Amino acid sequence: MNLIKYHDLMKILSSTLDFLKNLKENNSREWFMEHKIAYENAKDNFKSFVHELLKQLTPLEEQFGTMRAEETMFRIHRDVRFSKDKSPYKTHWSAYFCKGGKNSELAGYYIHIEPDANYFVGGGKWMPQGDLLKKIRQEIDYNIDEFLHIIENTDFKKYFGELEGDRLKTVPKGYAKDHPYLSLIQLKSFIASSSFTEQEVLSDNFSKLVIERFNAMKPLIDFLNQAMEG
Repeated sequence: MNLIKYHDLMKILSSTLDFLKNLKENNSREWFMEHKIAYENAKDNFKSFVHELLKQLTPLEEQFGTMRAEETMFRIHRDVRFSKDKSPYKTHWSAYFCKGGKNSELAGYYIHIEPDANYFVGGGKWMPQGDLLKKIRQEIDYNIDEFLHIIENTDFKKYFGELEGDRLKTVPKGYAKDHPYLSLIQLKSFIASSSFTEQEVLSDNFSKLVIERFNAMKPLIDFLNQAMEG
């Protein structure tokens, strides 16, 4: 088994991506079990990267400094019970950095490593339900100047462009159809994302690129969590 050197802890290795590329072409339990060592090496590399990244992200959220990588990482096994696609494994690595861990209902930061498809970081809150959605909409309505300052900030625009997320086709209950910021009130998700090239993912400064984008995203995360926790 190959050992990960200390200077590789903050670096995604090409062998980690190679495993995912091969898995995409051979997505079966038989192949996976025959390449279990390659899987363990790739998983350990991503886990080490996430572990070290959590330390660097402590200024964003103090709790990150005491979290284990396992509290943020998603399993590679797919739940195929209700899916037409019966492929047993995901072909990406991913982790969600959020107060309370990856299963928290709060807004947080996400990283997604998927060769030949999508390398990106994202964050925010996807499809908040019921009272959480109402709280976010109310916070935007009551503090529209603060919210506009966040999503129109130079760094935010540079990395993320516009907020992503489906919108209601109707006017949410309690709001006027001529509300000056109705398009924001109609959002059903509050997401921002920024993509990378494979060359950037494999570079020595990938963690720095990730942290830069998470820093730019922090005001949005704080705003959404303030709304939901209020």
